Amino acid sequence: MIQENAISVQNFLVSRYLETIKAIDGKIFNITYHQKRYESVLNSLGMQKYKNLLEYLNPPQNGLYRCRVVYSLDEIFVTYHLYKKRDIQTLKLVYNDEIKYELKSTDREYLNTLFELKENCNDIIIVKNGFVTDTTIANIALFQDGIWFTPKEALLNGTTRTRLLDEGKIVEKSISVNDIFNYTQVALLNAMIDFDIIAQKNIRKIIC
Repeated sequence: MIQENAISVQNFLVSRYLETIKAIDGKIFNITYHQKRYESVLNSLGMQKYKNLLEYLNPPQNGLYRCRVVYSLDEIFVTYHLYKKRDIQTLKLVYNDEIKYELKSTDREYLNTLFELKENCNDIIIVKNGFVTDTTIANIALFQDGIWFTPKEALLNGTTRTRLLDEGKIVEKSISVNDIFNYTQVALLNAMIDFDIIAQKNIRKIIC
């Protein structure tokens, strides 16, 4: 099911940015953090007049939906997609020092290219300049000595990551790829899955 809102997508500028917002039975989650990031992106592009994203959101009243908000400097386009969680149990270490993804955008070509290197794994962990960053769809956290650490070198400052840092549930830390097996568990963090711990408790069975 796809519903459209606001301006026709064909009229968009080349630069398009993205918010993925969770909605269950019409209830919208963590809009404050999405609004803040949306404003931050526009501010970085020199714009200081912002719309209220809630005015553009009208998700279906039944079911779990991914609200896909695509925007440019002057347009917003919203679609709604029934959400089915991907089963991710294994992650491939993929090394790339060139990737940049500071602003959440619709241009995922570089990420998709790296994803193709996953071989028999479900997804990848991108290693940049020797440090752990993100997967292709989520920030991550690693467990050690009773604390969940999230990589300081994350490619994208995700809204769930930001919220959990604010709540003190995770701690930011530089994580060298050489130290990754000193951790015992992995969790994925994004707007749709929140904080999702991969079932395997032996990280050597997760990292492939």
